[in-house]
Amino acid sequence: MKYLQGKVVLVTGATRGIGKGIAVGLGEAGATVYITGRRLDDSDASDDVSGSLTGTKLAVEAVGGVCIPVQVDHSDDRQVSLLFEQIQQEQDGQLDILVNNAYAGVRALSDIQGQPFWDCDPSLWDACNNVGLRSHYIASVFAARMMSKRRQGLICTISSWGGMNYIFGAAYGTGKAGCDRLAADMAVELQPYNVTSVAIWPGIVGTEQFSRLASAVERENTTDPQSSFFSDRYNWETPLFTGRAIAKLATEINLIQRTGKVQIVAELARKYGLVDENNTRPVSLRSLRFLLPLGIPFLRKYAQFIPDIYIPWSLLLLRVLKSPQI
Repeated sequence: MKYLQGKVVLVTGATRGIGKGIAVGLGEAGATVYITGRRLDDSDASDDVSGSLTGTKLAVEAVGGVCIPVQVDHSDDRQVSLLFEQIQQEQDGQLDILVNNAYAGVRALSDIQGQPFWDCDPSLWDACNNVGLRSHYIASVFAARMMSKRRQGLICTISSWGGMNYIFGAAYGTGKAGCDRLAADMAVELQPYNVTSVAIWPGIVGTEQFSRLASAVERENTTDPQSSFFSDRYNWETPLFTGRAIAKLATEINLIQRTGKVQIVAELARKYGLVDENNTRPVSLRSLRFLLPLGIPFLRKYAQFIPDIYIPWSLLLLRVLKSPQI
């Protein structure tokens, strides 16, 4: 169903991974989708993971969507400014949804191989948070100028459970906690203009990079339960799952009531009755159906019999999550 027909959206960092899936999900719902990235086509490839603006455009068009690729380096504020000028001119000032997704830290995090932060070059901070937290702020500035004039809009900042629990190190976790706070504080200032700002938490997403990690674990043939978590691809989501959740979220009549809050992709999907690309419905990472098999791997084959009950945040913060304690 084309329930976003006539809407104009921008997805940053959409050459591959979650960004590509989000662009496809929004195009599938009928939106006109602007996408950004540094690589126009695979001839520009500088690593062994494919992905390009052209490839994403073709994927969006394959589901009946309209896609407008714009080559942008989100570390360059001038290029970002020109991007929004283009949307302003081409769409007569209309921008309904911004998805802040661009992130340049994946390779840097892969290279450090779990080293403590003091053994890493200090530039790791910028690798994780320049095209990431900072670029999300810059894009939101330009988007808010357009949206506030029309007194409507939705800004989704892609974050992760790493904002509340240790994942991938200090530079990564601080950046994700910052994304959550950015979404919340922007919401305070945007609410009088009827513009909604939320943080989006996908689950374990089978992106190209994460799939490579799982394949590497499989080749090691390890029996470590923590490693089997990757090799089993347990409760994985596809990038499209996030796209479908955001597309449906944008249709809520009283969307402003969600402003400033974290929105968990799997929980949105359950509320809206959405399924993933493969017709499955992964559960929230705070669901008993996820947590029990995570700790007791043999239960994974019986996961469908475990209740999909959410563990209260208060209990998770006591035992599982490592969010700053007061």
